Amino acid sequence: MLVLTTCLFGAVSTMRVQINGRDENIDPGLTVAGLVGRFNLQPKHVAVEVNCDLVPRKVFDTTSLKEGDRIEIVTLVGGG
Repeated sequence: MLVLTTCLFGAVSTMRVQINGRDENIDPGLTVAGLVGRFNLQPKHVAVEVNCDLVPRKVFDTTSLKEGDRIEIVTLVGGG
């Protein structure tokens, strides 16, 4: 499903995805790196799955998200 949002300058398209179980609208072409940055997270401190597949950190910049993707972002916490 493509959601269209109208603004002062015309229609802006967004994509509907699910992030940690919540429906969200994101910009088309957003990468995993861009999504991690949107939440002000450091890539070295998170693990990201897209459609149940773990995304290696080295491809965060080149992995584009798509309409309907199910994304899980897990923050890594150290301790003992």
